[in-house]
Amino acid sequence: MHPIGLSILLLTLSNVFMTFAWYAHLKELNQKPWLVAALISWGIAFFEYMLQVPGNRIGFTVLSVAQLKILQEVITLSVFVPFAYFYMKEPLKLDYLWAALCILGAVYFVFRSKLGAA
Repeated sequence: MHPIGLSILLLTLSNVFMTFAWYAHLKELNQKPWLVAALISWGIAFFEYMLQVPGNRIGFTVLSVAQLKILQEVITLSVFVPFAYFYMKEPLKLDYLWAALCILGAVYFVFRSKLGAA
């Protein structure tokens, strides 16, 4: 598999764990002390890091740090919106579209040298 594709796969899986570690306790553990939620979240975050570190290392063989960061932001929004809607039962908001358009602009500026536009 191409390094960018493998990096995207690993970072996407990592982001699923991260999103659950950061936000699922708000729904599932809201009656528990915050320390319990923090410890469980840290346990989930372990798996996030086991995917994120190799994902970034593989991606760094062909991408810059800035490109990896913007790629991660795209993945974060792509994972967060379905999570918020399906898991947290939050309504879809037009603000998600505006955020996505802003990130799309960031993608253009950070990747334009690879697109031959710089």
